[in-house]
Amino acid sequence: MQKIRRAFRRFYAAQRRRYLRWRQHPFGLPVLAFLAAVVVGGVLLAVLSETHTTTTFHPYTSYIVIIKHDGETQTVPTNEPTVRALLQRLHIPISPRDRVEPSLDTGIAQDNFRVNIYRAVPVTITDGGIAHTTYSAAATPRGMVTDAGVPLYAEDQVINQPAVSLVDEQSVGAHIVIHRAVPVTLNNYGAVLPLRTHEKTVAALLRSINIKLTPADTVIPDADTPVTAGLQVFVNRKGTQIVTEASNIPPPVQIVEDDSLSFGTSATRQQGVPGTQVTTWQVNGGQRTLLQTVITVQPVPQIVAHGKAVSIPADKQAVMAQAGINPDDYKYVDYIASHEGGWCPTKIQGTHNCPGYINPADVPAHGGYGIFQATPGSKMASAGSDWATSAVTQIRWATGYAVGRYGSWAGAYNHWSTNHNW
Repeated sequence: MQKIRRAFRRFYAAQRRRYLRWRQHPFGLPVLAFLAAVVVGGVLLAVLSETHTTTTFHPYTSYIVIIKHDGETQTVPTNEPTVRALLQRLHIPISPRDRVEPSLDTGIAQDNFRVNIYRAVPVTITDGGIAHTTYSAAATPRGMVTDAGVPLYAEDQVINQPAVSLVDEQSVGAHIVIHRAVPVTLNNYGAVLPLRTHEKTVAALLRSINIKLTPADTVIPDADTPVTAGLQVFVNRKGTQIVTEASNIPPPVQIVEDDSLSFGTSATRQQGVPGTQVTTWQVNGGQRTLLQTVITVQPVPQIVAHGKAVSIPADKQAVMAQAGINPDDYKYVDYIASHEGGWCPTKIQGTHNCPGYINPADVPAHGGYGIFQATPGSKMASAGSDWATSAVTQIRWATGYAVGRYGSWAGAYNHWSTNHNW
């Protein structure tokens, strides 16, 4: 032990003498300071260089989901595949009359993914002066009536109006009033067409369905006859042979932009119902002349909400910025990257893990690879030698692919949302 102590004292004394000589030297301290600055600066330069050339981010191991339900907002990380699976894991009950947007079977493949739960509330439906109460979370008055199982025709008017008396109605929810269309029968040149209408006279009825009369036509009953339930109207032309053809009218689609839903998701808020169109032709010597086109059943529009909320994590935005992506295209790149390879640059098609590193020689020659599931993955070598592991390089390659094949990232997104591939 004594020998160790003497050795330590000798070492300390030698270091002190060396330090004192440096202090006595006119340039000793400046040189020491310079050397220290060089060392520290080198370390900082290496750190900054690494920061500017390599941006790290989190691949698809889990996603953040924002759930709004029962007056609260719940933010949770999850790796559950669907909305249904997540709500079951969180023990959030959903009744048959509740509404979940997007639907329960929607896949979760984006960060900051939004889920909205609308609980069924009391609804009073008045039909023909008779009121009854049910529960519904439907987004439209027509949807509430359908939820209640009340038969509804396309021409029936469904109006949402405020409750008049909470005491009488025993309800604080919506008050739906149904104004029924009157059923009539039109015999149009011999073709029997059942109709429903709110028009008050025969003349108004014929105008509403685009019946254009000529001097050769006769109408029974008279044009000013009031329309009543069960009325039969005849439009005839003597000596005329007619042919009729019925066809479906696809329901029109109304798009509603909604910032409570994540970009790329959608929710159907009212089911569409096709209409019916009847075309009447006059036949003369084998030649057909169009007489009338009558819409016997009006189509009911389908209402679809499209999500517009964009909330991309900062780490992924940094990667896209480094790859030169225009910020206006971030939402398209993020959506495709999330749904193709889950933002995993080493993702091999058919696997569920995200390796931290993979040797380019080990990338399969067949099947998708990387963030955008390039097939084969080696084609991304055109964008850089680090194509097998670099998110930035893969995004640069994908930009050329998106623009070259679809004209833009927006075009690539539109194709993906329709076909689920690109």
